[in-house]
Amino acid sequence: MRNLITDVAGVRVGHADDKKLASGVTAVVFDAPVVASVDVRGGGPGTRETALLDPAQTVEGIDAIALSGGSAFGLDAASGVQAFMREQGRGFAVREARVPIVPGAILFDLLAGGDKNWERYPPYRELGYDAARGAGIDFELGSAGAGLGASTAGLKGGIGSASAQTREGITIGAVAAVNAAGSVTIGSGPHFWAAPFEQNKEFGGRGSPSTFPPDALEPRTKGSMRENTTLAVIVTDALLTKAQCHRLAVMAQTGLPRAIYPVHTPLDGDIVFAAATGKKKLADPLLSLTELGAIAANVLARAIARGVYEAAALPFPGSMPSWKDKFG
Repeated sequence: MRNLITDVAGVRVGHADDKKLASGVTAVVFDAPVVASVDVRGGGPGTRETALLDPAQTVEGIDAIALSGGSAFGLDAASGVQAFMREQGRGFAVREARVPIVPGAILFDLLAGGDKNWERYPPYRELGYDAARGAGIDFELGSAGAGLGASTAGLKGGIGSASAQTREGITIGAVAAVNAAGSVTIGSGPHFWAAPFEQNKEFGGRGSPSTFPPDALEPRTKGSMRENTTLAVIVTDALLTKAQCHRLAVMAQTGLPRAIYPVHTPLDGDIVFAAATGKKKLADPLLSLTELGAIAANVLARAIARGVYEAAALPFPGSMPSWKDKFG
């Protein structure tokens, strides 16, 4: 176990970013089509192809998921991932035609620093292609890919990942691009809200504070509520229907309020994709799914904290400090 989403067999992750741009793309690529659904809680989402993930819609399998910076400009990233998947002969078959199915979501990092004065077209399509092409089982955490320009209230954000197994031996993993309006730490101190769920000191091992600081429950947010969003992907090797994937995404969303305070604000675009590779049958369709969803929420909370813990500050005036700069 690498403590990464790629502990689920058949899942690969790739990043592509531009340090001068201070933005990037993360692609979650599946070796074979997977059943997937989505749950959107943020009030200001930016998405592509999420409507087809409704359990009532026709298409069952998707080929990849694109997470991108760049706000609405970053929706182009899914086209780049799609282009790579098409070169591999992947996609939904309609007679001799094949259309790769690549849902995507974006976060706002246009004010994170860097040079955003691109020419006619933004660079996210090519970044999406490069992210998919470079996908593997090992990948960078922190300030990379879609997390390069990410931030939270008071601290640099980033890409985090974690994994776990159920008592039945079903594996579940999460990857999150953390660009939240709220804070991942308790008050102004170093302790993560997600501390009760931490495994093996994966985000510093500080635990919870012995006493909560006076400012613990004062909602701390960024200077603007328009600059946010946490994007997450949950993947399991369980055999699930599309409706069960949707329920998994709904339960996994609980991981966000375990790790971020406040969360799901009017202009966050918080979203959780859930996908299943279908390798292991649930022992019980209700009880096993309940356990899977509970653990998915824990794993996502850990991934969020880990993304902030591993992040590094950007080299621009006024950039957010990293957790390690401030507390390490």
